[in-house]
Amino acid sequence: RRSAVTVMDHFFRRKRGGLLKSLLSLSLVFGSFLMIQKLKLSEKYATGLKHTRDASWCGSDCFPLKKSPVKNSFWSADATEPSSDRVPHPVVTKGSAAYWDAQVLNCSEDASVKTQEWFRRLDPRFHQFVLHRHCRYFPMLINHPEKCADGDVHLLMVIKSVIEQHDRREAVRKTWGKELTVGGRKIKTLFLLGAPTSDTKNLQKLIEYEDVIYKDILQWDFMDTFFNLTLKEVNFLKWFNIYCPHVQFIFKGDDDVFVNPHNLLELVNYKVEERREADLFVGDTISKAIPIRNRQSKYYIPKELYDQPYPPYVGGGGFVMSSQLASRLFVASEDVELYPIDDVFLGMCLKKLSVAPEMHAGFRTFGITRHKVSRMNSEPCFYRNLIVVHKLNAQELLRMWSFVNDENLVCAQRFSI
Repeated sequence: RRSAVTVMDHFFRRKRGGLLKSLLSLSLVFGSFLMIQKLKLSEKYATGLKHTRDASWCGSDCFPLKKSPVKNSFWSADATEPSSDRVPHPVVTKGSAAYWDAQVLNCSEDASVKTQEWFRRLDPRFHQFVLHRHCRYFPMLINHPEKCADGDVHLLMVIKSVIEQHDRREAVRKTWGKELTVGGRKIKTLFLLGAPTSDTKNLQKLIEYEDVIYKDILQWDFMDTFFNLTLKEVNFLKWFNIYCPHVQFIFKGDDDVFVNPHNLLELVNYKVEERREADLFVGDTISKAIPIRNRQSKYYIPKELYDQPYPPYVGGGGFVMSSQLASRLFVASEDVELYPIDDVFLGMCLKKLSVAPEMHAGFRTFGITRHKVSRMNSEPCFYRNLIVVHKLNAQELLRMWSFVNDENLVCAQRFSI
């Protein structure tokens, strides 16, 4: 009898083991199915509805509604006609006929430039930029026309990023880029992205899924490269002019900076009280700069491309401007030839408007000191009294944010900002 019980017990244990394995397998299958459905949801979100409207305004370039093949991969991750899962979002504003009209990527090179003598002497690394410099506005892959729909956004935090820098965006969302309301004033956040330069399909799916979660990404269909940073400037200015003209102030910065929102709000409030916000453009101003001729530098510019001193401009790591000036910058930018350094390009647009950017000691786009080993660069008391500090990785930003906002932090004195 004991033997029979043992046999039966062994039998049921085997059954239970098989049952558990079956349940585990089913769980894995079900989990995979859910993930696929989420990705399909993000794809559906990114694909949107078919466009049936006519383009009524084209700015300096006109993009026909019928699909045209992409002419050069310098501007797009794909050198063929956009696939069905890269169709831009429908962009319509409630109660308005305005929408993002650049619906098709149609950027052919300007062959006439090749016949000019200066182009033959130009460093080859700038050829593609010059041949496509007339291409200004691009289709949107991800859009959020509703971001300012309630008409009550005080400050829009706009951050330049690339798809691979997910950890930086997460750090910004947890710190200074967190959307909140301070004293009745709403702060909203947006990240500006281009198209991925490699592993296109998988990276695009990931960014679409990220946006389904956070709803804070604007993405255009041009390759996310250094020379194309200026495209983020002009495409954002146009986007802002369409969808967010009633926002009062814009902070524009990189995803590797520390920002103190409290001090930033103090600054703009002071400008409002002084009635000096109309031409507000404040940052770490660089004056009397000239193009860098060192061919090894990231910011190298050959004489054939630009051979005069730069106008005053602010470091692109972080600056603040009023919406009134942003609208005027958009108009001015359309008559300024694109330049491969984005912050210098904005300086050129400001010069066209006869507006001088304002220097402010609270914006440190080169860090607190230029010596990376300096202890000042890691002192929370300095960060507490500044507005923008460049440059911190994701871990450094999270750690410094924790230190600066620690109620137990005691600083010997308050430094003027």
